Amino acid sequence: MATACRKLLQSRQVGTLLIFLCLSVGGAATIRYSVAEEMESGSFVANVAKDLGLEVGKLAARGARLVSEGNKLHFRLHRKTGDLFVKEKLDRESLCGKADPCVLHFEVVLVEPLQSFRVEVRVFDINDNAPVFLNKEPLLRIPESTPLGSRFPLQSAQDLDVGLNGLQNYTLSANEYFHLHTRFRSHGPKYAELVLDKPLDREEQPEVNMTITAVDGGSPPKSGTAHIRVEVLDVNDHVPQFSRLVYRAQVPENSANGSLVATVTATDLDEGSNKEITYSLAQNPEVILQTFQINSETGEVRLRGPLDFEAIETYDIDIQATDGGGLSAHSKVLVEVVDVNDNPPEVTVSSVSSPLPEDSPLQTVVALFSVRDRDIRVGGKITCFLKEDLPFAVKPTFRNSYSLVTDRGLDREEVSGYNITLVAMDTGPPTLSSETVIEVLISDINDNPPVFQEDSYILTVRENNSPAVFIGKVLAEDLDLGENAKVMYSLLPPKSGDLSVFAYISINSDNGKLYALRTMDYEAIQDFQFVVKATDGGFLSLSSQVTVRVVVLDDNDNRPMILYPLQNGTLPCNDLVPRSAEAGYLVTKVVAVDGDSGQNSWLSYHLFKATDLGLFSVQQQNGEIRTLRQVSERDPMMQKLVILVQDHGQPALSTTASLNILLVDGFSEPYLQFRDTFKHPTRVNPSTKYLVISLAVLSFLFLLSVTVIFIIHICQKIKHREKFTIQEHFYDDCNFSNNLVQGGASGPISQPCPYEMCSATGTSNSEFRFLKRFMPNFPFPHGTGEAKTEAGSRLPPDSDRNRSRGSEGHAQVSDDYM
Repeated sequence: MATACRKLLQSRQVGTLLIFLCLSVGGAATIRYSVAEEMESGSFVANVAKDLGLEVGKLAARGARLVSEGNKLHFRLHRKTGDLFVKEKLDRESLCGKADPCVLHFEVVLVEPLQSFRVEVRVFDINDNAPVFLNKEPLLRIPESTPLGSRFPLQSAQDLDVGLNGLQNYTLSANEYFHLHTRFRSHGPKYAELVLDKPLDREEQPEVNMTITAVDGGSPPKSGTAHIRVEVLDVNDHVPQFSRLVYRAQVPENSANGSLVATVTATDLDEGSNKEITYSLAQNPEVILQTFQINSETGEVRLRGPLDFEAIETYDIDIQATDGGGLSAHSKVLVEVVDVNDNPPEVTVSSVSSPLPEDSPLQTVVALFSVRDRDIRVGGKITCFLKEDLPFAVKPTFRNSYSLVTDRGLDREEVSGYNITLVAMDTGPPTLSSETVIEVLISDINDNPPVFQEDSYILTVRENNSPAVFIGKVLAEDLDLGENAKVMYSLLPPKSGDLSVFAYISINSDNGKLYALRTMDYEAIQDFQFVVKATDGGFLSLSSQVTVRVVVLDDNDNRPMILYPLQNGTLPCNDLVPRSAEAGYLVTKVVAVDGDSGQNSWLSYHLFKATDLGLFSVQQQNGEIRTLRQVSERDPMMQKLVILVQDHGQPALSTTASLNILLVDGFSEPYLQFRDTFKHPTRVNPSTKYLVISLAVLSFLFLLSVTVIFIIHICQKIKHREKFTIQEHFYDDCNFSNNLVQGGASGPISQPCPYEMCSATGTSNSEFRFLKRFMPNFPFPHGTGEAKTEAGSRLPPDSDRNRSRGSEGHAQVSDDYM
């Protein structure tokens, strides 16, 4: 029955509190609610969405959550409905102790956009604790001579409830010696005193037993009892007397254990053992006994445990002085705890936005936090700032609440994240501070284009390469991350619209590797260039370009080609040498070209075979054939020579040229009748026929070369960086990149030299000795000329030197005007 009544009363209290549940929104956006303690888990408190003026479902959409200032959250929020419920049963005594009112603080944080509201819930007390005496059987020793009206303080009962539910009154069981008088402390619960109404007589009744009951003001009230035993002592005429009824002391809360609080003194007029006084802490709450101690002989009250102004500000200590006869007196020590600045400010971070886009505008809210200082009286004003110079700033929002906002532009490529140290500092004294680190990561946006490692690339590929051979790579780097840093490569068509580059080169779009799609021919194309584009993978992609030039390297893949003497498989070429020729006489000159370039086109001439190896020699550099000694009458008329022409490539390539040399007494001698093929003088000389054909062919080639040069000159003005190649037997391209052998001793000449055969006139046998270049009729430089010989006449001894100078003169003129 009692249990049912108790539940009914509790439900009525809860209903009353819910009816008067108060909501107040102040200037600092603080919402206040009230609940009763011991409410069951899941009990409804209020609708937060309605009180915040938000529609149903907005809390869930904005990511609402509760953030407690402490380590534990006592409420939960239904984000869909906005209802606030009790998370677990609330016990006001464990939450706030004796503090009244008991207020729980937390925040409602809305993430998108970032916003917070402070909420205070006051927990009302219910009568769920009965008064309790720590000492269930207190013992009092009272002399029988104690005068009437004497008072004897009793131990206070402890009641964890506050207000009307706390301790209200004491009652004493019926007896004939004492009545009860209730008194109030300046700080702490009420206490009772026994008042002597009838003289004690130890011989008549040595012990008096009573029951004291402590009653609270709850509905229904609760009570606790203790059994008091009064032992009647024999006569002791004087009781101890304290020098003061009340001792006062102020002790800083940071005082060390053992520090002196106060010294109490009492005197007794008796003699002997009745004069000896012993001090003790009698009838004090447990918290006092744990905090203070007294020297039983000197009366010094010292600290036993730590003081905390934020927990207890004052202590009321009962001091008892007992003489040797058992008489005692009581005094009080009122201890006031002095607050010192011993608590640094505390920072509570309620929400952090991380990662943060690097293009976030200024004043973007990064985090929300609050600061509090438990030293409310001495801590002074709290300031909050950043420890380092970072692109963030602290901005106050409302009392003791702040927001961390962006103050400058962010760049993830410079700094990818920040460890922001918040410093909260009070004004002391002494000044105390605390630090809290907030980690904020910076997310990437596509704000950096790919950058090539080089301004331009020059790659090389050797001719006659295999198709799809790797020739090099380009590399571009992007400072962004993820897809924004993923680089794709592509070839751009030339501005002229000619897509031939795609027939030569292919690129791997993932890694920038370049491949030659076809076999290169140095004689056809020496170099070409194209543009590579690098594009990143960002949403708004960025790109950059670089020019790549491919240089084709020459291989020794062309054998030397003999221009003179002609090696056309018909009648061999014949040269005439007078038998009067001295040593060093210039017989003729072998002219050859090589389609390669550089070292591969450097030619050297060697005498491979000869009828008489001791009669003729070949100049290795220019191919001139000269006599080694004077021709004698014993030398055969027909001398056959085989000349080996070799380039300097690796490996070297070579070819041979055959020619016949006739030793004659004079150029008028019908030497061509030496052979059977010239028995009929009326027939046309085969040499003359081939000479005419050669002159016609060389003339045609010269005209064709001039025409091609003119066309190329016009095309180069129209198409930049394009080169055309005309592959012929004697020339590789329009720029005459193939080399002939120079007439001097300096090695290969840089331009092709077309020659004509110069024959003697005045005879039907058409004797010929030299080659003459096809060229326009430009005036020759001073000191040059052409050697000519009439038929039947003998050359003077120095005619070979003149002939040599004439040939060298032709070569020099050709070099100047080609």
